[in-house]
Amino acid sequence: MSEETSTEPTEPTGSTGSAAEPKVETHDPAVPEAYAAFMRTGWADVEREVPPHPVVPWAAARRTRLAEAFPGERLVLPAGTFKVRSNDTDYRFRPDTAHTYFSGAQTTDGTLVVTDGEAVLYARPRSGRDSDEFFRDRQYGALWAGERPSLAELEQSLGLPVRHVDELPDVLAQAGKTRVHRGLDARVDALVPADEGRDDELARVASELRLVKDEWEVDQLQEACDITTLGFEDSVREWDRVREHGERWLEGTFFRRARTMGNDLGYDSIVGAGSHATTLHWIDNTGPVLPGQLILLDMGVENRNLYTADVTRTLPVDGTFTPLQRDLYDLVLSAQQAGIDTVRPGVAFQSIHQASMSVLAHGLEALGLLPVSAEEALSPDSRVYARWTLHGTSHMLGMDVHDCARASTDVYPKGELAEGMCLTVEPGLYFQADDLLVPEELRGIGIRIEDDVLVTADGAHNLSAALPRTAADVEAWMGSLLP
Repeated sequence: MSEETSTEPTEPTGSTGSAAEPKVETHDPAVPEAYAAFMRTGWADVEREVPPHPVVPWAAARRTRLAEAFPGERLVLPAGTFKVRSNDTDYRFRPDTAHTYFSGAQTTDGTLVVTDGEAVLYARPRSGRDSDEFFRDRQYGALWAGERPSLAELEQSLGLPVRHVDELPDVLAQAGKTRVHRGLDARVDALVPADEGRDDELARVASELRLVKDEWEVDQLQEACDITTLGFEDSVREWDRVREHGERWLEGTFFRRARTMGNDLGYDSIVGAGSHATTLHWIDNTGPVLPGQLILLDMGVENRNLYTADVTRTLPVDGTFTPLQRDLYDLVLSAQQAGIDTVRPGVAFQSIHQASMSVLAHGLEALGLLPVSAEEALSPDSRVYARWTLHGTSHMLGMDVHDCARASTDVYPKGELAEGMCLTVEPGLYFQADDLLVPEELRGIGIRIEDDVLVTADGAHNLSAALPRTAADVEAWMGSLLP
């Protein structure tokens, strides 16, 4: 990151082309008027020819369905803006899912407005050369943060009218029933009085419309799974470095693949060796990787159109399972297969969990761990088996790793599966290192197997099937990749 020794900066000079002054820091160099005036001259103004984005027809159809749910109303879906990581350093921007789902846009500070079926994107274009924003502003200046697309380029790419974001306040001040997807951009929220009921209904419908994936989305999810498979393969190919540097090396190796072929990680990678595997969301990834252990890898790539995979494999550090590890692994695999076999249209979403938990509960009974029979433990008013399973078996998957989270609970998770839905199937067994109710040889073992499953007309299609699942296949796969 560029830094210079500086004197106290002067006030920004010149028009920025927007309501906000350039974002500068106290340690930035002073900008004399002569320097600012000189910087505002002698630049080419280039408009590029931009091809239409492949999502254009799909996004248009999605906006039509959204508008039909709220006839005659104005619907406001912001992208969001930068979030501070530390002091003057922001997180890398990722737009709100609903905004991108309905528009295809991925730039900061944009707002999609759909009014009775007519859509306009209000966007912040690249900084003009007639102000000092382009060379001074740390968030929007082209020389600091890179060039943003122009309004015309966005129109060509997204196939809908694009206006300057400065016009948005006047538009939202007009009469008419307005709903806002809130909590994403405080500046947009402030422009329209909140109505919790109306706004929550917009968020609910925006989530529920994403439950069934269209053909383009299925292709995107498959791509995310395919890149994720490559990331797992990369990780095993570097196993000698993993043994040397531990969990951190695996995290970094997978991230390299995610950034090379995708947009980013879909979520913070979980790399849990040994007893760390029993912490469901272990994202510190700071531990060693030692011989004799199992290592749980829960990792997913977000592709460049923001669709994410979510895959877990539990691998033997030595390349082969011990007899005990294999027995436990096979039990989890049987539970996962029972869940996958349950997937088909018309089946209750929660039945996947029930099918997997039935297998695990009976397996725990066979291990002599349950204080009651498996059938008693499976009773809703007992669930004592869950001490060693902890979490649900499935969640929806799409542009968010936990997709469609604002849907009505009657639709998801209490509703039924439909063709085109995509979900995870991920049962697990977790024996904590300090659990005195299990034999010592089980303590500190955590196993989860997770795949991304598309609901088809007659069952399920495993999008992440390229990664082996059976113990024998895992061992053979590792053997072909280990350095």
